[in-house]
Amino acid sequence: MMSSRKSLFHAWLPLLAMIAVHAPGAAQERISKPGFYSGYSRQLYSEWKRTSIYIEVRDGTLLAADIYRPAVSGEVVSERYPVVWEGTAARGRRDSSGKAQRFAETMRTPDSGPPIVELTKYGYVVVEVERRGLGASFGAMRGYHDWTEDLDAYDVTEWLAKQPFSDGKIGMFGCSNTGEAALHGPITMPPHLKAIFPGCFSWNKYDGFLRGGILAQWGTGPQSNPQAEGMSSIPVDADSDLALLKQAIQDHTRSTWLLAVWKSMPYRDSWSDVVNSRFWEEGSASTYRVPIERSGVGVYAFGGWYDDFRRDMFVTFASLHNRMKVLIGPWGHCQNRGFDLTTERLRFFDYWLKGIDNGIMNEPPITYYTIDAPDGKEWRTASQWPLPDEKRVNIFLASGKSGSVNSLNDGTLAGAASGRTEASDKFTVNYKVSCAADWPLYGQTCVHDDVGLTYTTAPFASDLEVTGHPVLHLWVSSTVPEGNTFAYLEDVGPDGKTTIVSDGRLRHSLRSLGTPDYNFLGLPWHRSFEADAVPMPVGKPIELIFDLLPTSKVFQAGHRMRLTLLGADPREKERAEVTPPPQVTVYRGGEHASYLSLPVIGTSGLANAAASR
Repeated sequence: MMSSRKSLFHAWLPLLAMIAVHAPGAAQERISKPGFYSGYSRQLYSEWKRTSIYIEVRDGTLLAADIYRPAVSGEVVSERYPVVWEGTAARGRRDSSGKAQRFAETMRTPDSGPPIVELTKYGYVVVEVERRGLGASFGAMRGYHDWTEDLDAYDVTEWLAKQPFSDGKIGMFGCSNTGEAALHGPITMPPHLKAIFPGCFSWNKYDGFLRGGILAQWGTGPQSNPQAEGMSSIPVDADSDLALLKQAIQDHTRSTWLLAVWKSMPYRDSWSDVVNSRFWEEGSASTYRVPIERSGVGVYAFGGWYDDFRRDMFVTFASLHNRMKVLIGPWGHCQNRGFDLTTERLRFFDYWLKGIDNGIMNEPPITYYTIDAPDGKEWRTASQWPLPDEKRVNIFLASGKSGSVNSLNDGTLAGAASGRTEASDKFTVNYKVSCAADWPLYGQTCVHDDVGLTYTTAPFASDLEVTGHPVLHLWVSSTVPEGNTFAYLEDVGPDGKTTIVSDGRLRHSLRSLGTPDYNFLGLPWHRSFEADAVPMPVGKPIELIFDLLPTSKVFQAGHRMRLTLLGADPREKERAEVTPPPQVTVYRGGEHASYLSLPVIGTSGLANAAASR
């Protein structure tokens, strides 16, 4: 079975050279708040009925599934309808009393819109399928979205297309690990898959999970004690004595869990003995971009400006020829507070699965929210990313720290270089960085201005909009040959309150730049092969060039912009610490002028920001 899976996987690789670049072309537009849809798909039913079964895939593995069908007076209807399904990590959980809470039936937050099961009322069948090695499904996980799971997605899609409740048109949806499962759905080109609605996923797993060559995520996916968590899984209807669930959980003990897999692959070309594969390649949607494109599947991706995977969504948009839509709001990981995402899914699936010409694909493909924009002007659309009216503005590290740490006078950012004279600032890496216990699990990191270097502008005289991808050009040296640099772009209010807007990071030895075989938006890309790992020459200035995650943010008049530089982050996994902690020198001015390149929209207030305090 292993050799067969490898053959199928490598059979796709010759297609990789055939990708071209998506190049739509219109400027941004301002729109009213999206998320409202009516007049196209009327409500047909007020009830649904659920059944739970096992679906058998090609190698005999049984996958647990909840099937929700429209119903009238407690009985399922006989009409055939499109099916939308999620390859999930859990259909739900049972509490200590055995009562089940199914995620398809519950709202994420009070104002996030109705749960996905509500689509049944509009003439859809909704299906939740636990992927192999998870929940009540049999089998074992081999990494995360491996080739076996891709084949499972083909089998489930085609099985659903043949059922008496199905009209043969299939869609997929999900977010985070299930969003990436949806993105992988078209890889094997199942003929009945017509549309996917993925959220908060990685396009290339190395770029997403080892961004900058550093494993620094809040989560490493489904990773738990199979025995402890497994018995809280929901059994299928026929498994009243839980005998099948117990067998499935025993299968799960053979799974390989993510942290072990990620740790075994420090470089993009690493071979993992844990899964017997170069898994960054096998598990990345970017590897299969040609079959995804050739599938003809419609793609609607969503995410948030506070999610770690927001760059991946725009890279996916640039790398695929598919008719793809993008939605990004002021949210964290898999959040949609204040936005009815289920209704937006309905609008999308109505077009692709029911053939309803509701105009969704005639709209500009990108809908985004600008944080702190004037009231009523937050939601906007665009046909191109980066925005065509973006102006790159360089803002320099102009002066160093003077006074106490965490003072606004630590260092300054200015719209012009500080002259020909070179200067430098030093900080000692502080490994004792942590966030509060109640910090959001999948949020950005917390503010740590007191343990690194900070460089801050003067207050802005007028609003400044930054929409796109900041890029940092930073000259540094260190007392050790290896280390990490973390950079945070922050908003400092008149009251001193500091909010992180974006962040970037880079492992020093992986600083060399390359060119990917997918569209990386013109951003600095680090190939990060093992052969590219070159230690830093101790004490010698070296330029680090790396991007910060994209944002759309208005720095309001009276606010300041701050760049904070650290050598450690609370989210790091398996950090290699040096004793004594290294000292890092940051250079500015002269031949080693460090600066932040900002994507500015409209009139720049940076000249005013550089004025005397």
